[in-house]
Formats: sequence, C-alpha cells, structure tokens
Amino acid sequence: MTPAPEVPEDSGEDRRISRKSVLKAALIAGAVPLLAGGGVALARDAGGSGKTLAPTPYCGDGDGPTREQIEGPYFKPNSPLRTSLVTSGTPGTPLTVSGYVFGRSCKPIPGVLLDFWQADTYGAYDMNGFAFRGHQFTDQSGAFSLTTIVPGLYPGRTRHIHVKAQAPNSRILTTQLYFPGEPRNNTDAIFDPALLMNIRNVGSGQQGTFDFVLNVDQGPSVPPTDPPTDPPGSTWKAGTSYNAGDRVTYGGVAYRCLQAHSAVSGWEPPNVPALWERG
Repeated sequence: MTPAPEVPEDSGEDRRISRKSVLKAALIAGAVPLLAGGGVALARDAGGSGKTLAPTPYCGDGDGPTREQIEGPYFKPNSPLRTSLVTSGTPGTPLTVSGYVFGRSCKPIPGVLLDFWQADTYGAYDMNGFAFRGHQFTDQSGAFSLTTIVPGLYPGRTRHIHVKAQAPNSRILTTQLYFPGEPRNNTDAIFDPALLMNIRNVGSGQQGTFDFVLNVDQGPSVPPTDPPTDPPGSTWKAGTSYNAGDRVTYGGVAYRCLQAHSAVSGWEPPNVPALWERG
C-alpha cells in the first residue's frame, strides 16, 4: 500500500470561515471552563507559527465526520474513568491533548465517551493492566482534556494515540491521532494526515489539540425566535456584542443572530452562517 502523502497545512488559498471555527470562538467568548495547560485549546490554530490553519477536520454543512481507522491489536475494554494517564514519576515527555467534539451541524456534543489507549515511552502496550488507558466524557461545552506522555515508537508504525468516541445513543467512531513532523509518517501505511494533531512545545512538554466531528444529526443550529423582533434593531457593526435572537441589517438585508458573540471584521453576517441567518 502506498503511504498517504503529506498535505501542506496552508496552501495559501483563501478559505471560507468554517462553522466550527466560529462556534469555538463563540464558546470561548462565553467563558468556557479552562482546560489543562492554562487555556482553551483551539485545534489546528496558528500554533505560534503566525499562519492561520484550517480546522482539523473541517466542520461545515455537507462535510464529512472525522475519519475512521483500524482498532489495532491492543485495545482492551473496561478502561478506568480518568483524564490523566500518568503520575508524577511516569517516564516520558509530558503531553496534554485537548479540544472539542462536534456533530454534523457543528454544535458541541456534551457527554461523549472518549476512550484513549497508547504505548508507553518505550513503545510497549500494557496488556496485563490499564497503564496508558482511560476513558472520559466531554463536558457541557463539548470539551475534553487528556494528560499523558508522548507515546514511544514500535516497529512498523509512526507515533500515534488510539481513541474511540461515542456520542450518547450513537455508533462508535474508532480512529487514531498523529503527530506532525514525524519521519515515520511518510512510511506508515495507516497514517492519515487528516488526523494530525496541532502540537506545540510548552516548557519540557508538549500540548496537542484536535477536534472530533461525529456523524451525529443535530438538526437546526438554533430554533427560530417566536415572534422575531421586527424591524431589525440596528446596522451590524464590528466590536458590538450580540446575543442569540438579536436582529440587524447589513448591506440592506436583515439578519438574525444565532450564537452570542462579539463581532469582528471578517465576521460580517453574509460570511458566517454559523452566527447569522437571513430574515
């Protein structure tokens, strides 16, 4: 099998703002609880490079969910409930992985089961106990955070973390998360660049971010207000704080706010259907 080619993170082409990116920004503006590492992590953000990167995976109307991958031979059921797979004496490079879980409508999903397992720093899996195995649930904002170490390498594979994700009353997604810049990414036949985490060095450790998109039908993003305010209250203006249900005009067209946010240039109503709908 021919290895999957590396995909450039930024092609230089102008990208339309994804619904997931806007909704994550709105979640953060709405005082989402801080994750491990001192802040809410944005998957595929600039990562200190100064470049704006596309979300991984892109979540927009009509786009597919996170790609599936094989389970592999080392999965064990009944892992313990925990968000940390390490103790103060665990050898290896410290790593936190955080992000959000979205459905097909790009709304965060609370209560998603995330079951992680990985190799230790020497590339070995624990098949007798539950070292480097654990499950957790996303919080009310759809966020998760895992404390672990950078997994070691074993023959035939690049560096990776296994995960199963299951929204309430939905099917299980089995996949793997990968690290950018690994030499073995080019020779691992299973590697998929769509499953790359965004990784940054922080002190003596690393922070990784990734957002999952599950094949879950969430219906309309926000139910319409009844009755709507008519006429619209004002003309859209950057720097204004808007609440769900607020109505504005832009370019002579009326819009209704779908998600509370603080407006910035580039988020004009016609450009961000995640935040504004016509009418």
